[in-house]
Amino acid sequence: MKRVILAGRPGVDKLPSVNNFAVEDCTCPVDIADGHVLSKTLYLSVDPYMRCRMNEDSGADYLEAWKLGEAITGGGVGVVVTSRCSNLSVGDVVESFNWPWQHYVEFPGNKVQKVDPLIVDGRCSLFLGAVGMPGLTSLFGIQEKGNVKSGGKQTMVVSGAAGACGSLAGQIAMLKGCEKVVGICGSDAKCKYLTEELKFHAAINYKTEDVGKCLENVASEGVDVYFDNVGGDISNTVIRQMNPESHVILCGQISQYNKDVPYPPPLPENIQEILRTKNITRERYLVLNYQDKFLEGIMQLASWVKSGQLKVKESVVNGIENCGAAFVSMMTGGNIGKQIVHVADL
Repeated sequence: MKRVILAGRPGVDKLPSVNNFAVEDCTCPVDIADGHVLSKTLYLSVDPYMRCRMNEDSGADYLEAWKLGEAITGGGVGVVVTSRCSNLSVGDVVESFNWPWQHYVEFPGNKVQKVDPLIVDGRCSLFLGAVGMPGLTSLFGIQEKGNVKSGGKQTMVVSGAAGACGSLAGQIAMLKGCEKVVGICGSDAKCKYLTEELKFHAAINYKTEDVGKCLENVASEGVDVYFDNVGGDISNTVIRQMNPESHVILCGQISQYNKDVPYPPPLPENIQEILRTKNITRERYLVLNYQDKFLEGIMQLASWVKSGQLKVKESVVNGIENCGAAFVSMMTGGNIGKQIVHVADL
């Protein structure tokens, strides 16, 4: 079988490339230990936070840096093919946040979570997206940090709006009663997707349009909630137009992940002053702090997806050997919706 390893680090302030990854042959486990399972990998997730793990120091206490020459790990879903664990049977579908990028993986039984394919109508990749960590991140961000309320006549802006979290966050905000949702993204095709398919009220192409002027037109009443996936200049521009007592949901900072800065990255002093004078909240947000609500959240997300209220788009690359290319493409905006690598069928 094959696995993908970290072959080199991009270095400080540099973009990742496919040359940072290598595919090599490895041995498939045969005699697994008591209490363990052997799982066949079905889908792997590539996500922006992984760029931090490519550095010697991830910059976040909850993220372990990848080691050179060892298998990359991240979100994954697979099926049990051999079991010596009483709680898991052959044929069970399982997921893990630390799934190695290889065809078959031996796991201790308590290091994977059994999931039910029926709640996603057999679309197991959704456990890595809309009915997984990105969905939960979007849902709890809106609920716990955004203070979105039905009838509140709120306006929310989403950056990275056509990505895995952004595309879900905007829809969830509307489902929760947000009056207006504006998306910021990097192409006309993405803008069209947001407004025509997801029914965002407006979309701004930051590469060809003046974000500040566009926001003055489409959100003239000001911004009440900002779902921040990118950081940097775009976020500074949005914050300048936020209302008093408004909220920044600090989901991600993809524009800053290639830089040697702490997380969350510091803001310019003039932007910090806006936060202070307008009493705008901008707190570090970690979805893992809401694990007691995960099951309830997963069932809500699955229900919305099944009913068609939450629309899902995936950018799928086939083959474990293309994981590196999928990651690099995602980091440069090549995806719409969740970027997934399809490794094998159930």
